[in-house]
Amino acid sequence: MDVDLIPHHDAWDAGDLACGPMLLALKGRLERLAPGQVFWLVTRDEGAAVDVPAWCRLTRHRLIHAAHPHYHLERRKD
Repeated sequence: MDVDLIPHHDAWDAGDLACGPMLLALKGRLERLAPGQVFWLVTRDEGAAVDVPAWCRLTRHRLIHAAHPHYHLERRKD
């Protein structure tokens, strides 16, 4: 799948930022989106392959696509 073709409203390359700080920053970035909008996250932290899906389950954001290092999340509909 060509991740560039997945429609999204905002994107962020978190680089090598560790998962804890990255997820805190991601929370703030998702809060700026309207419910249902899609966010494209790029992170090279290896732990993200486990942490991002788990965080989505806990926060009820929908994980649309996950192929490390690319993740597409839909902001939860409150």
